Amino acid sequence: MAFRTVYSDPLSRSIFKKFVVMLCSLLTSMYLLHCLTDRCSSMPTPVKASSQVVGFFASELQDLMSLRRKRLLKKWTTESKVRLSYESADDTKRISEDSRFDDTDKGQVLYEPVDSDSENRELSRDIQLSLDDIVSSKRLSHRFTVKTGSTGKLSPLGEGRKELPQALIIGVKKGGTRALLEFLRVHPDIRAVGAEPHFFDRNYENGLEWYRELMPKTLEGQITMEKTPSYFVTREAPARISAMSRDTKLIVVVRDPITRAISDYTQTLSKNPKIPTFESLTFKNRTTGLIDTSWSAIQIGIYAKHLDNWLEYFPMGQILFVSGERLISDPAGELGRVQNFLGLKRIITDKHFYFNQTKGFSCLKKAEGSSKPHCLGKTKGRTHPNIHPEVVQRLRDFYRPFNRKFYQMTGRMFGWDD
Repeated sequence: MAFRTVYSDPLSRSIFKKFVVMLCSLLTSMYLLHCLTDRCSSMPTPVKASSQVVGFFASELQDLMSLRRKRLLKKWTTESKVRLSYESADDTKRISEDSRFDDTDKGQVLYEPVDSDSENRELSRDIQLSLDDIVSSKRLSHRFTVKTGSTGKLSPLGEGRKELPQALIIGVKKGGTRALLEFLRVHPDIRAVGAEPHFFDRNYENGLEWYRELMPKTLEGQITMEKTPSYFVTREAPARISAMSRDTKLIVVVRDPITRAISDYTQTLSKNPKIPTFESLTFKNRTTGLIDTSWSAIQIGIYAKHLDNWLEYFPMGQILFVSGERLISDPAGELGRVQNFLGLKRIITDKHFYFNQTKGFSCLKKAEGSSKPHCLGKTKGRTHPNIHPEVVQRLRDFYRPFNRKFYQMTGRMFGWDD
């Protein structure tokens, strides 16, 4: 009877029920904690790099993750705006501080930190994965690029695409086209082919897709360019370029036609020392002083004649004329005009140049993809042969009417007859 009295007590029943509820709650909490731990441990997380890093997709790296690494992530951060790349084809490693891709970039992936959970949000910059760990997975078969940002999102948009040029440096030979191209390549929004494609004068039969494949990959907002100085004197070039795009912007670097002709001759002489003298090639008849306009060195300098051909297909507003002389004396000023013409922000300024006394022209303090000063090679700035003053004066008289017409057409005085 006493036994039944104890267990029929309402207070005892209440304590027993509370104990059962607490036990169930504890078991449920342990089960949920176990599930949450399993889920977190299966989530891919970047780990610290030893010295070099590559971009990656988190889903490819699950086998490299561990809870211990996850706890260590909070201690590791990296500097922003770093570009590093890995090319697994030949197992090479490359580190570049340059924020721009080079001409041969293939299969790039833009990586930025993934803001997927509270621990990742605590990281201020990209967390990097060691190259050795990634290579061991043997699943990365392309070049990847790391580029930090502030959006905190993963984006595979860095590979770019090849486009037909929106702007061309079409001339003139020995006017300063190589210098202009090298200067422009400093601009982050310009991607240019280094070699001269000669598509619109020598390789047109290969087709536009062949031409497109020669171009570097560009991202949205970047301009694709190339330079081939012989386009300016090629009769078919204007129509062919117009057929590609009527909106193509054209840049012509012009120089005193006499100086240009002597420079042209000097280049040929360096390759073939046995050619006739400059004077003998200049005149059809030295006695009468008749100039031989069939010689290409003379013909190229008749700028007004060639410009007439281009104006049949392009308005003057789509053609910019750059002074070869001012490209030497004031490169930043001429580059400012070019950047305005292309609709780009003026990034290339005086701080990018210094004057090289030995070569006699301006050089870059830092070239594209390099931290060292850069001047054009041995083929630029050759010493010109001495030309008899009488020959120079005859050429001055010959070019004067063509120069004046050219000044009128372009609306700019270049001062070659002063």
